Amino acid sequence: MPIIAPSLLSANFLNLRSDCDMLNASEADWYHLDVMDGRFVPNISFGPMLVEFFRKATHKTCDVHLMIEEPEKYAEAFKKAGADILTVHVEACRHLHRNIQQIKGLGMKAGVALNPHTPVNSLADILADIDLVCMMSVNPGFGGQTFIPQTINKIRELKAMIMQGGHQVDEHRHPGRRHMQEDDAVHLALLVVGGGHHKPQPQTGHRQHHRQHRHPGPDPASPVIEDGG
Repeated sequence: MPIIAPSLLSANFLNLRSDCDMLNASEADWYHLDVMDGRFVPNISFGPMLVEFFRKATHKTCDVHLMIEEPEKYAEAFKKAGADILTVHVEACRHLHRNIQQIKGLGMKAGVALNPHTPVNSLADILADIDLVCMMSVNPGFGGQTFIPQTINKIRELKAMIMQGGHQVDEHRHPGRRHMQEDDAVHLALLVVGGGHHKPQPQTGHRQHHRQHRHPGPDPASPVIEDGG
């Protein structure tokens, strides 16, 4: 089954402890933390201080997605805050290879995110150096957007590129307002879930709630999906 990574962007920030306790008791695998600067995207979320709070609140993997300009200026701060994985946008990095080497040199796994307009082949010369690809199926900045159908073809193209090169890369995608169907045949390795996981659920247990988002298990090096952002 794919890894499930709920986005804390949709959490109740007046009651973060309760939301963290809910996720810790669930079958969610990772915390997905969307960082926005109001420059690269038209929204502002949070920074290293809250990432540090989430790190203290959980033993789960903290997957930090930087939707910011000049991410190299903040990589060390997010490492100190407790990030396990740091994902940067190819569109925000003038020297992407240098960014990836910086992240890995700090002891984190490195990911690269692609906006909907960015071609998959922009990763051709960096794919062997990264651990994760975040395929955006909405424009970054806000949750609740409509899924961009072309993303499915981009995921298939990325999958073929990974398999052809013999790489081990997780791919994830933001699905927007559309559920992935089994016949989409993209077999994702990781699914980032947006606002749905914070809505009140019947008293069947938190584990049942996150289980309903899971999809058939991926084969090696299959894509990751991200929702909202």
